[in-house]
Amino acid sequence: MEIIEHPPIFRLPGIPDHVTYTWLVLVILSAVAFVASRNLQLVPRGAQNLLEVVLEQFQGLIDDVIGHEGRPYLPLIATLGLFILVANLLSLVPGMVGPTANLNTTAACALVVFFAYHYIGVRKHGPITYLKHFMGPVPWWLKGPMFVIELISHLARPLSLTLRLFGNMLGGHILLAMMFFLMGLDGLLGWALHGGAAGAIVGGVGGAVMAAFIVGFIYPLKILVSFLQAFIFVMLTMLYISGAVEGHEAEGHEAEHH
Repeated sequence: MEIIEHPPIFRLPGIPDHVTYTWLVLVILSAVAFVASRNLQLVPRGAQNLLEVVLEQFQGLIDDVIGHEGRPYLPLIATLGLFILVANLLSLVPGMVGPTANLNTTAACALVVFFAYHYIGVRKHGPITYLKHFMGPVPWWLKGPMFVIELISHLARPLSLTLRLFGNMLGGHILLAMMFFLMGLDGLLGWALHGGAAGAIVGGVGGAVMAAFIVGFIYPLKILVSFLQAFIFVMLTMLYISGAVEGHEAEGHEAEHH
């Protein structure tokens, strides 16, 4: 990684790069929110219109996955989604660092989701009822093993969220860095400049093909992956919240039926 990776163009002394660029993402989102909300109008235009469209999409997803009772969790879900999306896209800017390509950032987001949906479940149903849900509708002699299995399943969720987002973003970052390394002064461009006539032809043609491949395929693919990973993270967050909110209600209805 040290061979193909270069320091970012902006660094703060003593501050890790992923923390610095996490702050940059927060500044970007805060600036957009300020511009969109400083002069609210009944008929939205510009940044206000853009953010309203984005929030309506989040609200539609919440209604589909959780239901109307999930709307109070819109701030949490939309904030996570927008933060992850902007952090993912930041890695596409040369000289910038995508915070989600660092394990600490993705772990922090995953832990926020983990504690949030458990808090939501406990607050809505109470700690005893919420813990009973981990045992499931099984015979009494299976409730202990089922509780352990469910506990392990829930503990694996933040690990899954962390590694999925981190792995996809870091993998794309390494691929893009390798492409730039192959095109640089130590690669095709250097060959074209210092390799004589044959080197100029081969290096020039190879560099042009590589540049076209990056611009026409790698960058669109990275943009797609950035949106897709943010969507997957948000969707899983909503599914976890939905399970915490609705699972006990279904169990309660079944108990009343019996």
